[in-house]
Amino acid sequence: MVILIDFLLNYRIGVIELFSNFLFPFLVTAVTMPYFINRLKENNFVVKDYYKKKPTMVPTSGGLIILLIALLSISLNSLFFKFTTQNYVILVIIVLFGLFGILDDMINIGRLSKLIIMYYCTYPLIQYVPHPLVLYSGDWAISLGVLSLQFIVPTYVLVASNLVNMHSGYNGLASGLSVILLCSLIIKSLLLNDVENIVTVVALTGALIGYYIYDHYPSKIFWGNVGSLVIGAAIGAIIVIQGFLISGFIMLIPHTVNFLMYVYWKVKKFPPAKFGKDRGDGILEVPNPLTLKWVLPYYYNVTEKQATYAMFLLTSVFCAIGIFIPGRL
Repeated sequence: MVILIDFLLNYRIGVIELFSNFLFPFLVTAVTMPYFINRLKENNFVVKDYYKKKPTMVPTSGGLIILLIALLSISLNSLFFKFTTQNYVILVIIVLFGLFGILDDMINIGRLSKLIIMYYCTYPLIQYVPHPLVLYSGDWAISLGVLSLQFIVPTYVLVASNLVNMHSGYNGLASGLSVILLCSLIIKSLLLNDVENIVTVVALTGALIGYYIYDHYPSKIFWGNVGSLVIGAAIGAIIVIQGFLISGFIMLIPHTVNFLMYVYWKVKKFPPAKFGKDRGDGILEVPNPLTLKWVLPYYYNVTEKQATYAMFLLTSVFCAIGIFIPGRL
């Protein structure tokens, strides 16, 4: 009886902890974002929106606001709840990626330098991943041993952050896909009743959803490299800390396909092209079908919003598959 009461009490505290760390950043971001949008405009932190008929400049670096509000949530909630060490380690990782994203928004330091530096930024996470990293389902288990320490963990976080960074371009595309991915990973953790190490990610998800209110079509703000790297690092971190290596891979298949299409583009040395355009009637006009978001508008007459929602649907299908894979896979 005492054990049952303790379990129910701890379960209730855990639910309140997650709810608080989701609701607070969501509300603060949703309420304060108009202020930050105006301040960014006043200080000329704007970039061009290439998919609009008329020249449109949109405030950028909204990802920094997501990060700061999530940090504020963790700080304030730490007065009432005791978080596991893993949550603070994940916090260190995403802050490092965020700082690097700020630098990348300011200057272009080169792709190779970016990959090397960010790879080693993930090292604090290694010693807090279950050792050895184990995949299990039912009566069988596979131990990945020391391989998980020096290769899988840093690579997974690095790859996830860059996949999120690359699969973008339309209003709300990258942030919307990230909401789908993070919510799917949180749901899978809830189904396994293993949520004590995802509080930081939940806070970021709350802030991200509050931000998405202003990023969906037509975007009032862009998140910049700092946003894609922070959220991408959070996605990679929750995957490895929860041991969802196979599920995470499946959820990220559309992002991976987008990357492989980019590789094919580079190998074949096709002419470079970074953006499409609105042809004048709201229909997208894209230069080729060599990136995932361009496939549909290249062959069919679709708007930016329709192309974005098609990408949401595709990722949602793979996320559903990842959620319902049994066990910690």
